This record gives sequence, structure tokens and C-alpha cells, in this order.
Amino acid sequence: MRRVFSGVGSFLQTPSGVIFVTNIIWHAVLWGLGVQFSYLYIGIGVTILVLDFFIANTLLDRLVYFFAQFVLPIQNPKDRQEIHSRVSSFESGSRGPILFVKNGRVITHEGETGKRGPGVILLDTASSVVLRTDTEIRGAAGPGIRFTRGNEYIAGSVDLRTQWQFIGPLTSDQPFLNPVPISNPKQYNELQNRRQQTAGQTRDGFEISPTISIKFSIKRPAQKTATESGVTSQYGFDANAVRNAITREVIELGTFDNKRARMEWNKLPAHLVVNLWREYVRKFKLEDLFKAEGVSGLQTIEDMINKRVKKAEVVALDDTGLPTGESLMSLEFQQLQARGLEITEVRIHNILFDPTIEEQTIKNWSAEWTKIAKREEDQLNEREKLIESAARNEAIKRFARLATQKFDNPIAPPQDVFATLQNLIEPVKETIVLESRANSEMEAELKKLDEIWKWLLVNKVDSSQHQLPEQTNP
Repeated sequence: MRRVFSGVGSFLQTPSGVIFVTNIIWHAVLWGLGVQFSYLYIGIGVTILVLDFFIANTLLDRLVYFFAQFVLPIQNPKDRQEIHSRVSSFESGSRGPILFVKNGRVITHEGETGKRGPGVILLDTASSVVLRTDTEIRGAAGPGIRFTRGNEYIAGSVDLRTQWQFIGPLTSDQPFLNPVPISNPKQYNELQNRRQQTAGQTRDGFEISPTISIKFSIKRPAQKTATESGVTSQYGFDANAVRNAITREVIELGTFDNKRARMEWNKLPAHLVVNLWREYVRKFKLEDLFKAEGVSGLQTIEDMINKRVKKAEVVALDDTGLPTGESLMSLEFQQLQARGLEITEVRIHNILFDPTIEEQTIKNWSAEWTKIAKREEDQLNEREKLIESAARNEAIKRFARLATQKFDNPIAPPQDVFATLQNLIEPVKETIVLESRANSEMEAELKKLDEIWKWLLVNKVDSSQHQLPEQTNP
């Protein structure tokens, strides 16, 4: 009964209801005043009543058509007819949902999503949706206005803007230090969950957990074009990419209850990147990740992850993190392409691991550095001795060459002892004077040579005087 009375009340609020009630009241007044009705009067009254109904409904329909086009920013006659039909059916209750999608999120009033019937969806320039029925996927709708049919509803929505996603520990987290708090175990569990999101093991068995940031978006077209409603989004709209992101199902394995878990489109990039991180970190030792010279292990891992999500083929690494030269197909790139996604940048930072490992590593490094320094010191001392020995040998050779300059002539007449000593000393003395004039030590040596030279001259003269008489006596 309530529904019947509600329907009657709704009818009486329409122009036809007002005309009908007005005619009844008017004829009731005439009947109360005792006015007699003839068949001609009744026929004329019915004709006027039908004409009033026609005029009122036609005028209402045209007014609704005129004002409905100002409800939404429509731009073509087809959309004017669509919005006219939606507004006309609004009061009848046969309308479908009226939805607004902002930044990829569907905003609705209570009960709107459950309505079935022709509806309308308004999407901002950063949003897109995929429509479906109970039996098929209808396709993607881009920014602007989309009028839905009676059996259509939203299968999923996406944000066309570039997304930044951060996974792993926060900069303020210390998951390897903090004990289990008695007062707030929930906070501790959340901290450990963030740690496990990116936890991986190095080749030497140490657990390491970084923060990974991923920049990704729905694949964008090469050239931006307008949608069906005439809107050109600054973020670009690729209908196939949006459709693939929503409809192509990815099943996450290894859940705690062993159930099939459908992965949302914006969770796939993080899932792929974390698996790549764990694959590559197993190839390096902990100390290799933080090398100060050359390319560190972390830089290699970050570079390889970026290549795996951006290129169809990459160079494979062996179990120690060295390039093998073999070309490897990137399955991660293929999955992103199939899902209509693209990753533009991956960064690895805020590396966390057990502090005791760091302390032990520092001790090992210190011991290793001491051994290296001692070994290098021994090598320097050895090299110094070799250089010193080589220099001494070279000096001896040079002295020998200088001292024997005046003895190169094999046919020279024999000389006495004093002349021979003069020939030995003279080249050495001249060389010292030319090359080591400013050296104070050489000055002392020159004085000694001068004294020897004088002694030779004196002794040579005396020797010649003693020999003269002997030469005159036969």
C-alpha cells in the first residue's frame, strides 16, 4: 500500500497530475453548484483534458531537453539526447547509476553502484574505467562523459597519472634492532612486515632489506588524441592499455591460505621488482654490495633491474654477478607490456641489515687493510732496495767509463804511474765540476782531488829529475 500511495503522490506532482486534479476539482465544484452536464459538454471537456495532457507533456519534454544539456559539459547532439533520456527517467526510478571518477577512484553516493539501468559516468582527465556486462567486457572509457546502458557497470578503474610506489622499511625503521614492544605489538608487526617486503639474502647468507621506490604508469600512446566525448587528457589515454590493465588477471601464488589471489594492476610493478631484487642480490656477497672503487654490487643490481623492466633483452649475469655475454629474454618486460603498464625508474636506497654484521665486517676490513698496508710497505722497501742497488751499479759503470776515457787508444806509448793516475783523475774531476758545482759535498771531494792532483804533479817532477842523470850515463 505504501508503494501505491507513493506512486500516486509522485504522479500528482507531475504536470499531468496537476491538470487531472484541477479538472476533478473544477467539475466537482460545478456539480456542487448544481450545473447540469450535457453529453456535448462532457465530450468537449474530455477533448480539452486530452489536449492539456498533450501540451503539458510536450512542453515538459522540450523544457527538459533544453535544460538537460546544461547539466553536463556535453558537446554533440548525440550526447544531448542521451542526457535528456537520463534526466527524463530520473523521477521514474528506472535510471542507472550516476558516478564520478576522480584520480582513478570511483566516488558514489550510497546505493548508486547497485542500480541497474541507463546511467552516466563523469571522469576527470586523470581517470579511466573499463565497462562490462555480466557476460562480456565492453571496453575502456577515457576522460570525459560516458553514458552507460542498462546492463553495463564498472569492472575497474585506473589512474592515468604517473605513480610513485615505495616498498620496504621506512627511513626511521630499525627492524634489526628494536625488540618486541610489550605496549604496542601491532606497530612492531607492521615494522617487521615492511622489512619482509624487500628482504633478500646475499651470496654469503646475510639478510638485507632496502627501501625500493618504483615510478610507473599506464602505458601512454605515442600521440595524445581526444576521447569519444571530445576530451584530450594531458596524461594520455590508451584504451587497449587500460583494458589490459584491468582485465588481464595476474594470480599471486604462495599466499598463506593457498588461495588464488588476484593482483591489482598497480601492485604488479612492485611484485616484479622485488622478485628481481631477490634474484640479483643472491649473486653478490655483502662486502661486494658496498665497494668504494669501481661499480658496486648495489649499482649493478639497480642497473640490471631497470634494464629488465624496460628492455626486451638484457645481458645475463653469472652466479657471482659478472656478465656472461649471453642475451636473456626479459619476462618482466613482457608481463608489463601484456598488462598495459610501463616502469620508468627503479631506485634502491636505505639499505638495512643486522648491525652486528656491520661491526664484524668493519673488523674484517680493518684486519684486511692492515695486511694490505703491511704487504705494500714490504713491497715499497723491496723496490727501494732494488732501485738503490741499480743506481749504485749504474754509478759504478759511469765512473768506470769516465775513468777510462783516455785509455781508449791501444797504440798510445806506455806511460809512467803518475801520468796514468792523472789520466784517471782528470775526467772525473772535470765531470764533477760541470755537473755538481752547487753541491757542498762535491766541493769537499774536489778539494781532495786537487790535493791528489798536486801530489801527482810534485812527484812526477821529482821522478823526472832523478831519471835525467841516469839517462846521460851510458
